[in-house]
Amino acid sequence: MKDFLKFTLATVAGIVLSGVLLFFLSMLALFGMLSTSDSEVKVPKDSVFKLELKGTLSERSQEDPFSFLLDGDYTSNGLDDVLASIRKAKENENIKGIYIEASTLMTDGYASLQEIRDALADFKASGKFVVAYADMYSQGLYYVASVADKVLMNPQGMLEWRGLASTPVYFKDLLAKIGVEMQIFKVGTYKSAVEPFISDHMSDADREQVSGYLNSLWGEMTQAVSASRGVSADSLNLAADRMMLLQPATECVTRGLVDTLLYKNDVRDYLKAQMGIDEDDNLSVLGLKDMLNVQKNVPKDKSGNLVAVYYAYGEIGSMLGSTGDEGIVAEKVIRDLRRLKEDEDIKAVVLRVNSPGGSAYDAEQIWHAVSELKKEKPVIVSMGNYAASGGYYISCVADSIVAEPTTLTGSIGIFGMVPNAEGLMQKVGLDFDVVKTNTYADFGALNRPFNEGERGLMQHYVEQGYDLFLTRCAEGRGMTKEAVDKIAQGRVWTGAKAKELGLVDELGGLNRAIEMAVEKAGVAEGYTLLAYPAKESMWQSLLNTDPGTYIKAHLLQGEAGRLYRQIDRLNHLDACDRIQARMPYEPNIH
Repeated sequence: MKDFLKFTLATVAGIVLSGVLLFFLSMLALFGMLSTSDSEVKVPKDSVFKLELKGTLSERSQEDPFSFLLDGDYTSNGLDDVLASIRKAKENENIKGIYIEASTLMTDGYASLQEIRDALADFKASGKFVVAYADMYSQGLYYVASVADKVLMNPQGMLEWRGLASTPVYFKDLLAKIGVEMQIFKVGTYKSAVEPFISDHMSDADREQVSGYLNSLWGEMTQAVSASRGVSADSLNLAADRMMLLQPATECVTRGLVDTLLYKNDVRDYLKAQMGIDEDDNLSVLGLKDMLNVQKNVPKDKSGNLVAVYYAYGEIGSMLGSTGDEGIVAEKVIRDLRRLKEDEDIKAVVLRVNSPGGSAYDAEQIWHAVSELKKEKPVIVSMGNYAASGGYYISCVADSIVAEPTTLTGSIGIFGMVPNAEGLMQKVGLDFDVVKTNTYADFGALNRPFNEGERGLMQHYVEQGYDLFLTRCAEGRGMTKEAVDKIAQGRVWTGAKAKELGLVDELGGLNRAIEMAVEKAGVAEGYTLLAYPAKESMWQSLLNTDPGTYIKAHLLQGEAGRLYRQIDRLNHLDACDRIQARMPYEPNIH
């Protein structure tokens, strides 16, 4: 019997080891095929670039070693790749137009969509055509697609056009049921990030600020669609009040939102007619991956001048990676910026910021690194969907700040949040006692509330942090602290309003920021643009990917993931991270 068990276990072990070996051999073969598939693509005459808007839109693309396992709706494309491909299509004489196929694209804000829309408008200005089609247009993708020469939709399709809403979630009652009370310390009337944990509804101040930036965003969208479609803003608002999603497709045509109702199977013939190609002839269509492998027709610069675009996106702090989120890790960013400062070939830096903020401590460390970099070379900030609170903190010292009108920024304020789990401890039958040598030796104990002295110390600490934040902003923007305080108080502004208030210098996207950096550095006669930090290779991405985190990141999308992320953050606050410079946890604009 003993020998039988040994033999059986040895056989099982052999099968497992063989399976593991076969898996790695298969992965080797797969990566070999993938690496050979990235060869240069030649563009045939009379081609069309098919821009599929689906999956997830991230700030920057990254090789995903497991993308082949995912359905197309879970693919992730970088905004950098989308914009670069549109530029290539514009410059390539063999590409006659862009065909947008809108599906379901998840993104965390409207500024990214505005950058794509602006790039498409620039493409159109070159004399080439843009045609869009969808079975169902989401509101955000209709905003993008409306810039097209022709907007097509399935005869049984749907178009979402209903206005914007923000629906924050409140956890106060849930926490009370489990016996947890959040102890809050903040500065800023509008600093509403703490409200979900201490209230069951919006404060008047939060309602005022959310109403302000929603109306600003909606105004930007309606004006853009109105200009492209030749439909008045009033008519667009009337259409939104009709809840177009539930109206017949023919009404979308009647109201001027759509040009033609067409089945997807007939779109290819429509494009051929647009290009003057016979129905029997082939139509050359290139996808996003094809465009990335199309060689740019740009002479190689020999000046030796480099302009760096440094991407800083995600939350600021050490509580990163639990849900697969991208994040700004201060230690790494500081090291990278120091290298950019010391590299004499780099003549200017564009700091691309897309962050809702995070740790106030880490934001201060990055601010210092940016200020040191600025002493050596021009620094221009380009704001993405968000550059709020800590995101604004690390931006304010730059020479100039560029934001999209739909960027959410500002939120200049500080808060601290410490849970008191005394009620929970009592519910589960845990009792505590204490022996201490000094008054505050047990400061921060979760089994009891702060006493009056501790609350006073915490509030004073937070107020000091706010005063420092105001100082950084005032110095960076050339304003007085009093002037900054009037527009701070934790209030969130759109990029359009931030420019009026002096928090932003110009409205535009990354390309405008690069133009400003080149001009300020005086290298317009010749330079090479490089993106930092360097992207991971497929192999590095495979080695650095934690399977558990990867699976969690793709499962926790949508509403359930949003709720999970808010609660999960509480589990990852260290001593420094308890003082936060961040905007409302999840604006949840839809």
